[in-house]
Amino acid sequence: MGIISMIIVGLIVGLLARAIMPGDQKMGIIMTIILGIVGAVVAGYLGGALGLYAPGEGAGWIGSIIGAIIVLFVYGLITKKR
Repeated sequence: MGIISMIIVGLIVGLLARAIMPGDQKMGIIMTIILGIVGAVVAGYLGGALGLYAPGEGAGWIGSIIGAIIVLFVYGLITKKR
């Protein structure tokens, strides 16, 4: 059940990040799910490095969305250069 909930949360976080981030992101549903999951991981690492989260504590919804926006911004920089 953990994998299914991770996919659902990744989808929701990815969709919210894409809605907040301006511009046209041409991604499918699988890339949106991956965006949300990676955003949560990035938020967890950044929050841990800044002392916002205890070791082993996951990022919250807002942190995950902010992490996904950061990942989306970096993804846009990489794909713009091609």
